[in-house]
Amino acid sequence: MLFNKLIGMFSNDLSIDLGTANTLVISKGKGIIINEPSVVAVKTEKYGQQRVLAVGREAKEMVGKTPGNIKAIRPMRDGVIADFDMTEKMIRKFIEKAHGRTSLISPRIIICIPYGLTQVERKAVRESAMSAGAREVYLIDEPMAAAIGAGIDIREPKGNIIVDIGGGTTEIGVISLGGLVLCRSIRVAGDKIDRAIMDYIKRKYNLLIGERIAEDIKINIGTAMPLAQELKMIINGRDQVEGLLTSIELTSEDAREAMREPLKEILEALRDVLENMPPDLAGDIVNNGVILTGGGALIRQLDKYLSEIIKIPVYVADEPLLCVARGTGRALEEIDQLHELFDNE
Repeated sequence: MLFNKLIGMFSNDLSIDLGTANTLVISKGKGIIINEPSVVAVKTEKYGQQRVLAVGREAKEMVGKTPGNIKAIRPMRDGVIADFDMTEKMIRKFIEKAHGRTSLISPRIIICIPYGLTQVERKAVRESAMSAGAREVYLIDEPMAAAIGAGIDIREPKGNIIVDIGGGTTEIGVISLGGLVLCRSIRVAGDKIDRAIMDYIKRKYNLLIGERIAEDIKINIGTAMPLAQELKMIINGRDQVEGLLTSIELTSEDAREAMREPLKEILEALRDVLENMPPDLAGDIVNNGVILTGGGALIRQLDKYLSEIIKIPVYVADEPLLCVARGTGRALEEIDQLHELFDNE
């Protein structure tokens, strides 16, 4: 124990919010030091060997614009590792960037993961970090990290419900006495909303657009309910009938219609959790309301949309995009006191 503490004084321990859309790295005592897209650009060379060209923001700039021998890969898909080798390379690059190659001692790392990951997938995440140079790896479930980051005192004997809408998964967790009483993880979140927008525009306007434009539509004019004043946006794409490049004007009502189904799936998952909640916690939830975190929480009117149907107050956490990362960072700061939260089998 004393030896481990001594090592800890000289290693730059890290926590990682390993998201489908973005990866955030928090250094103990320094806060968030990396916030970049979860994208790896690789070049295929002779004999099929792959060389990493870029990771993060630089790699995302290459999405949809690369020549045949260069690929921009998103190694995390729907909240799980889709490409083990690329995930390991991405984690390694972020660890090297975070350390600046100055630390001689491998760090302890806490990684935040979706609740719904299987034991096989959890093992894959842990092995990726170990292969990338970690000394010890601890895993923390996303709803718990989101609750900590949203400022909830998770140790209290009171029920709180968190809805974390990320890139690949939506995590709905009921938390009390430092544990997850009930949790549901569905693979419907930001990515699926983007794909729904792409499909809607293709179906209604015969226009083909990419993931980046779909995400821009969601951010700039996306809404869960009709707005008093419609928002508008010009988008560019390829006409699938004539094959020519063209532009159309899209409205927030178009975006709302496109996003209807995935938002309905999130609503149904939340209703399912509420219906299966222990009765003793129901009063706490009515008083405390539902807390929204993650990038999806920024969708206009989403809190009102959910609240009107479930008849419970719904609040958006302060800086929802950073809640999970901050919660993971706080878990790193209090790693000895919060050890019961971690999965380090």
